[in-house]
Amino acid sequence: MSKEKAAPLMPFLQRLFNSLGENIRLARLRRGFSAMVVAERADISRNTLRSIEHGDPSVAFGAYARVLLCLNLEKDLGLLASDDELGRKLQDAALSLRARAPKVGKKSS
Repeated sequence: MSKEKAAPLMPFLQRLFNSLGENIRLARLRRGFSAMVVAERADISRNTLRSIEHGDPSVAFGAYARVLLCLNLEKDLGLLASDDELGRKLQDAALSLRARAPKVGKKSS
């Protein structure tokens, strides 16, 4: 079987992956952990950790998550896509201008 080559990423996405990998590498070094220790704790190979630290987008998201957990940075995963500014603007734009909130103090029967 031949391995299909993935489509190249847009340059700005590759820069984001590179930045993420560099941040993970710096976090590991700040903690004084060797690549071997983090790889063992994350249950991945050293080569996979090297790929993560180089921002390889073909590495499974779960591997990135396990490395973040080993570095006690798993809470950062909750920040991904948490601020959906565009979605809120689209939702607000779709709201009817005639819709009104119910009047305060009036009881409906």
